Amino acid sequence: MGYRERAEPILHPRVSVGDSLSLNQWQSLTCMLHVAVPHATYISERTGGLSNFTFPEYEVSLLFFRNAFLVDITKDESGRVLRLDSISTTEIWGDMDIMIFDSWHWWLHTGRKQPWDLIVYGNYSVPDMDRMTAYTIALNTWATWIDSNVDPTKTRVFFQGIPTIPFYIFSGQGSTAKNCVGQTQPLKTGVGPHPAEIVLEKVLCAMEKPVYLLNITTLSQLRIDGHPSVYGQGGHSSPDCSHWCIAGVPDIWNEFLYAALD
Repeated sequence: MGYRERAEPILHPRVSVGDSLSLNQWQSLTCMLHVAVPHATYISERTGGLSNFTFPEYEVSLLFFRNAFLVDITKDESGRVLRLDSISTTEIWGDMDIMIFDSWHWWLHTGRKQPWDLIVYGNYSVPDMDRMTAYTIALNTWATWIDSNVDPTKTRVFFQGIPTIPFYIFSGQGSTAKNCVGQTQPLKTGVGPHPAEIVLEKVLCAMEKPVYLLNITTLSQLRIDGHPSVYGQGGHSSPDCSHWCIAGVPDIWNEFLYAALD
């Protein structure tokens, strides 16, 4: 396939920043591009939370940086601290032609899956808070950074919609299952705007710099049949009804991205 171990400086980098659903889209995009130029040499490497897929011949580098909250999580004597008004990883985002962001999936996790012990914002320090409020504050922190640092003549910014299906969909809207297991047909109707997308749209509308909302929420809601289900890593004991099969729904997200770039 022309696989090589190390990458070299590339003139036209693109970066996706977000959680595993952002990774879903990034993996789909790298596969689609490789199919388009199947004989082109590529370089695939990963260092920590940063993955890089490069086509040296075309001087294109596609990066994915894992940051589920966009803002910082640090460790101190208090434990793991989610800092809603701090972004310190932006040096990885700099000098990009295209930036695609995503954040929502992890904001509702509790218990052992909750990745913080404390939330800090300004002079406030609390063990927990309303998650939608926290999400709003973090998005505004991100928006302030974009407005202050991005040059729209050099960089185009996108934000992925909310491609997570709310679990209450699985028990209604024409579905007889309690989850995605055994689903073979899309839903015929959606469930209306996702609450997180309403928040996201308000933040984007208030920004000074243009950010294109890749509005994939409704089409993703309809695709109850598009998940790895029991064929994912959890198997029958923990079917994956959050992420998406590749090839599948993420390919459509990238078709939308391509249309927006045209």
